Amino acid sequence: MERLKNEALVMKAQQEGWTFLPLPKNLHDNKERTSSDIKLLHACESVIIEWAGLVSEFLQQNPSQLLLDGIKPQPSEEFNFWNNRLTNLQLIQQQMTSSKAQQVASFLQSTGGPYRFILKQIYEDVQKGLREAHDATEKLQPLQDKLDKIERLQYRQLRDKMAAVMEKVNEVWINSHFHCKPCWIVVLLQEICNLFIDWSRKFLHGQEVMQGLLADPAQVLDDIRVVILTLQCLKDKYSQYRTMLEKKNGGSRMWEFPSHLVFSEVDDFLTRLLSIQEVYSVRLQFQLEQVVLAGGRGKMWTSAVEEVYQDFLKQLHLLTDCRYDASEPTDQNFPLQASSFQDHVLDLEARLLSILRGTMEDCCVSSSAVKLLNMFGPVLERPLIQEQLRPQLVQLVDMVMTELDQVEALVKSKSLTTEVSSKFKASPAATLRWTQQLLLRAHSVLMNFQTVQYLCGESGEPVMQKFQKIVASVVELRNTVRQDWSRQLDTESAFILEHPLIEQQQQGIMEIPFRHKLEAMLSEIKQVSWEKDLELPPEAARVLKFRRDITKSYLCLSHMVSCYNQVVSGALSEDLPLIQDQLQEQKESLLELHSNTWRSEGVHQLIAQKRESVTAFFASVSEARANTAAISRITQGWVELPLLQREGNFLEKGEDTEQSYNRLREDSQEVLRLTQENHRLYAIQDTSQSWSDYLDHVDQLVQDGLLQLLLRSLRFLTDNMKPESRGGALLQVSLQLQSTESVFEPSLDGDLADQLKSFINDVYLAASFAPRLSVSCPGNHQEALRENADLIVLEQQVMQRLVEVRGEAALLRADLDRFSLLWKSHKRGVMQEFLTYGRKLGPDEEEVEEAPPTLTDFQREIQSLQKQMTKVNHLNENMLLHGWLQVELRPFKTALRLFIHNWISMYTQHLLKLVRHSMSQRSVDEEQDEYSKKSASSFPLTETIMLLETVGVEVPELTTLLQS
Repeated sequence: MERLKNEALVMKAQQEGWTFLPLPKNLHDNKERTSSDIKLLHACESVIIEWAGLVSEFLQQNPSQLLLDGIKPQPSEEFNFWNNRLTNLQLIQQQMTSSKAQQVASFLQSTGGPYRFILKQIYEDVQKGLREAHDATEKLQPLQDKLDKIERLQYRQLRDKMAAVMEKVNEVWINSHFHCKPCWIVVLLQEICNLFIDWSRKFLHGQEVMQGLLADPAQVLDDIRVVILTLQCLKDKYSQYRTMLEKKNGGSRMWEFPSHLVFSEVDDFLTRLLSIQEVYSVRLQFQLEQVVLAGGRGKMWTSAVEEVYQDFLKQLHLLTDCRYDASEPTDQNFPLQASSFQDHVLDLEARLLSILRGTMEDCCVSSSAVKLLNMFGPVLERPLIQEQLRPQLVQLVDMVMTELDQVEALVKSKSLTTEVSSKFKASPAATLRWTQQLLLRAHSVLMNFQTVQYLCGESGEPVMQKFQKIVASVVELRNTVRQDWSRQLDTESAFILEHPLIEQQQQGIMEIPFRHKLEAMLSEIKQVSWEKDLELPPEAARVLKFRRDITKSYLCLSHMVSCYNQVVSGALSEDLPLIQDQLQEQKESLLELHSNTWRSEGVHQLIAQKRESVTAFFASVSEARANTAAISRITQGWVELPLLQREGNFLEKGEDTEQSYNRLREDSQEVLRLTQENHRLYAIQDTSQSWSDYLDHVDQLVQDGLLQLLLRSLRFLTDNMKPESRGGALLQVSLQLQSTESVFEPSLDGDLADQLKSFINDVYLAASFAPRLSVSCPGNHQEALRENADLIVLEQQVMQRLVEVRGEAALLRADLDRFSLLWKSHKRGVMQEFLTYGRKLGPDEEEVEEAPPTLTDFQREIQSLQKQMTKVNHLNENMLLHGWLQVELRPFKTALRLFIHNWISMYTQHLLKLVRHSMSQRSVDEEQDEYSKKSASSFPLTETIMLLETVGVEVPELTTLLQS
């Protein structure tokens, strides 16, 4: 049982990572032990054998075992191994030095048996293991600290830390008593390599490394190159420190083990990265998505390139869709797919070659061919494409040479024409610019070619030689032209410098003599200043020296002449008297320059002095003329102001009229302000006749503007009062029916005339808002315009339209008088006559036999009145007279319908009384008028009631009788 317990404790300790040394069972008894205690001796010997096995098994553990097992450990495994080994050995030492273990040792020593030597050997092995573990943990700690710091860095920073890592490894090799053996240092270096490989794969995202072919190939390729350089740097630093050890130790303590034992995993990983790098390089070379070819067959070639690119993308999708980790060197799936990919790329290269050859043949100039090659870009770096495209590249060189020959021929032809004198010959400056353009043209051809020269190899050398020859020819031509140009400029400069600065032409206009030649000379002198190392003769050199002063003075003089000429040529009849004296002063001042030339001393200061006076005079005159023009625009704009307007359908005085009055007040104040401003600008006295004439002119402008406004407003009134205008109703009256006659309200004789006169007065009122400016014209504009013949004619036309409309109104009343009997007849007399004779008597009938009316007579009279009602209902409610006066008939119709209703009611009420009498069978003595007695029983009751109902009269007594 004790043995099973010990075995369980040993297994549990091993699972927890430490070693448990079991003790004998009876060792815990307190009785005396003797050497003859066979049972205890056997137990102690068994324990020693078990201790030896456990310690030996632990000490035989090797950190390189993981490598031997095919696992790829990292330095952390090494560090953990020695730290755990040191801790475990310390625990074993504590167990062996415990009191109980010492009891076992003392008992074995007392027996004198051979197991005491085994126990001693176990103790010595533990001590040796402790020394080795202490040494390993102590010497590996700096390397562990360095790797921990490096692990916290970004991967791109690792390359700079490789020397520090190898330095720490070198220190372990030199200082350690146990890791100075090749087998141990190889294991350590292999673990370091495994660590950097793991970091590299994490940096490249391992299984996702191929996903970048479609997403961001340039970035992934850059990351791959960083990894390759980093691992290569690791190998380089290893070799560097290996060489340092050889030089330092003179053949002892060197790293004599083969390097491939250390870097076999790194080399395999680098080989795999180079394969991946090649795939990414091909991906970046086949940048064909932006290729768009022009020309007659451009669409066909573009489509062909698109097909190649789509096939290439299909191959990339096969690589990106892989389920394996391409960065794992032991996985053989990637090499198979990469090989298939390269085979397809070779086929695509052949197809691209056919396209390139065809498109190169379509290019007629070198720039197109170069643009084409640049468009295909990195794919041309493929060795197969470069080799197979060589004939087309040779043709490109020939094309470039031909274009340079053309430039050379132009240079030679120009060299010949410079010797021929012609008035149509280009100017020297133009020739020099032309030669500069030739150089730029040749340089452009060369620069375009140089972008693809790496594809042509040594065949591009003649191009540079030809370009240098052209440059030499152009330089020679330019020197010849420059010499001729300097002599010509000297002659022209002398001619210009001798002439006066200014001359007077016809009509008082000033002019700068030979101004066009002067401008041309200054322009050429400016161009000469751009030419380097050009020696000029004295006169041209003088102009060049003072070019800025001459140019500045010429511009100043041109401005002065322009200002003066504008004042003279733009003189107005109204402002010329105002500026006559000042204009004469400016003329005399400018003519002083006639006696000076461009050679004169102080000419530039003289021009500058006179400039201020001329420009100030021009500015004041220009501003005054602008003010006068503004006054004219203001007054001309009044014609659009709405003085008369329609509010709804009729002419009324509304808000727009008041706004127009306000506008006239504001504009009048502005005219007054501008006039006062011109008084200041012209600097004229108030009492001068010229200023009085100017005020008359401005006053006339104001009055003309007001006149046009009034004419337009009155014409608006007269035009809208024409019968043929069809402008709709302008004014409105209503026809009212009084007891004796029909009348218009307002009346056409008084009220309507007053209304029209009120509108005309409102129009004239607008002229009162502008004050008179003229000194010679008293009063105001309203009084003056009242006497204007055109306005008087328009007023008369308005009144004439009123007379005409009165005639039409009279005709309308006469037409409506056919209903006059309805309101003029006496109803009681008519009814008395009807009840006596059964009808209305004529004017000539005197002695007529009485004949009381029948029911038919009543029906006739009622129907006659109903017909009248129908005619009244069909009358228009509004009528337009003379095309502008609207007559409202609604009041007339309402009153007339009321008269008709009363007449009908007179007959129906009589019949209703008869019906009531018959129904109630009242006695003859009941109150009845004399007329009812005569016809009390003459009408059938039923027919009478039916007649009443036809006109809408109900018999209340009949309803009561029926209900009872």
